[in-house]
Amino acid sequence: MPDKNSPKIAALQTMTGGACIALFAGLLLAVGIAVDGMSDRPHPADVAIVPGNRVNPDGRPSSWLQARLDKTVEMYQKGFFSWVIVSGGFGKEGFDEAAVMKAYLVRAGIPAEVILEDHEGVNTYATALNSSVLMSSFGWKSAFVISQYYQIPRTKLALSRFGIKEIYSAHAQGLTTNGLISLAREVIAYPVYFIRSY
Repeated sequence: MPDKNSPKIAALQTMTGGACIALFAGLLLAVGIAVDGMSDRPHPADVAIVPGNRVNPDGRPSSWLQARLDKTVEMYQKGFFSWVIVSGGFGKEGFDEAAVMKAYLVRAGIPAEVILEDHEGVNTYATALNSSVLMSSFGWKSAFVISQYYQIPRTKLALSRFGIKEIYSAHAQGLTTNGLISLAREVIAYPVYFIRSY
């Protein structure tokens, strides 16, 4: 006698198999993003690009943003670049991220005149677009991306789609629980950036 539940069982097995494949693919992508982001590629470049992040209510950079800025100072002092683009928007705390970033870098010893502010860098796409425009206006060909490891691959992808071919990178501190959550978000964000129009 035919099993009335067999179609349901088959459908459940198919769904379970699909979910397992999707989970495995997501894990592979997460590992790839992490390895790429943590594999620093320091090399002399025309300009550093530093994406923004949250500013604390007291006006100071959050720990994540400060880590990016500290890495920028370190790489600048080592002579990897002579110019810096700080890119961010206006956060809900009411601060201009780019202005806060520039002020921090100036206090750390980087001359104000070599720091360019992008006040419209509201996301990675906008940062890449605006930075590519600035680079074109100065005749720059190479970029040095500085951010937490999870964001670097997507930033490099967006920059390359906007015509920047020479891209190097160094990651700031970010091996925390929040970093893992951000890495999980990148598993969705990276494919979106891969297929979107530029």
